[in-house]
Amino acid sequence: MKKIKTVLALLATVITLPSFGEVGGGTTSQEVRDIVYKVNNTWQMNHEQERSFWDPAVYHTGNMEAFFTFGNVAWMNYSKEWADRNLWQGAREKDSSKWKYKQYGESMQHVLFGDWQICFQTYLDLNTVFPAEYKVARAKEVMGFEADSEADDFWWWADALYMVMPVMTKMYKLTGDEKYLDKMYENWKYANSIMYDEETGLYFRDGKYVYPKHKTAAGKKDFWARGDGWVLAAFAKVLKDLPKKHKNRKEYVSFYQRQAAAVAACQQEEGYWTRSMLDPEQAPGRETSGTALFCYGLQWGINNGILDAKYYQPVADKAWQYLTTIALQPDGTVGYVQPIGEKAIPGQVVDQKSTSNFGTGAFLLAACEYYRHLQK
Repeated sequence: MKKIKTVLALLATVITLPSFGEVGGGTTSQEVRDIVYKVNNTWQMNHEQERSFWDPAVYHTGNMEAFFTFGNVAWMNYSKEWADRNLWQGAREKDSSKWKYKQYGESMQHVLFGDWQICFQTYLDLNTVFPAEYKVARAKEVMGFEADSEADDFWWWADALYMVMPVMTKMYKLTGDEKYLDKMYENWKYANSIMYDEETGLYFRDGKYVYPKHKTAAGKKDFWARGDGWVLAAFAKVLKDLPKKHKNRKEYVSFYQRQAAAVAACQQEEGYWTRSMLDPEQAPGRETSGTALFCYGLQWGINNGILDAKYYQPVADKAWQYLTTIALQPDGTVGYVQPIGEKAIPGQVVDQKSTSNFGTGAFLLAACEYYRHLQK
């Protein structure tokens, strides 16, 4: 670990960021590459390895995307060290009769709770580089159990779609077993039944926030930006791995395109999305995590011909401009990230010093996808 930090420190000192406050920071592929190096090296130099819960795991999804995009082996090793520290597991309860998921939980018994399953995305990605059974054994045990279960109510909050849907497609790619794609569809349909809003094409964070049971202070529907960001990013990741002729692909694409249109329509002039997407006054001001996830989700669709570039590229460009000229700080940290929570909180302070592991991971996802756009 000390050797890797030394290398990262040297790299960070020779990479300069584009001028801050200027329009279009990071508009060439070389500038974007430099930004990714600066942000990722800064993070890794200043943070020790954490548990395998959702927030550090989201960072590692961004870190692995950066590794696959730029080939920096030190980044891959940073994620491998994290996986080793966590024994290539999420929650570690061995007795499946004790496994839980129906309520939020950070205990070792919440094995089937999606926040403990996102780590498998990184383990499965690492396995594609240097395959070894021990890297995927727990993923097979846990996700196989879920896939074989008759229950379909595993994903009862919007975040879970990002946390677990890509795990299912990666499990399919690993095993070739259709049961993972079938269970993904069943679980997703249940999620839609409790938090998808037909009128707007957006997702409420969970059943507690469905209108009219819950409203903003102004009486409007309250769609949390980061929650919808998780969903849009999940669609991008799933469509990336789902077979082109899969029976459910067209339905996923339809939901993805409709959500993308709704997202684009409520972007703020400065390029970000407010925490309550359709009611900017509920929690006004800049926010980065939702914006980065939207930038990633939209840019992936543009890059892969699923979203119309003429309409959506200006939206992604404006989001990227915000991310690189306002959210990104001179020291390489990513600011304006709303802290861990589940809704837009009136009066909550989110500023340039508000940074996090998951916000940094989301930024890296967006940056890598924007890099690919500039490479075309």
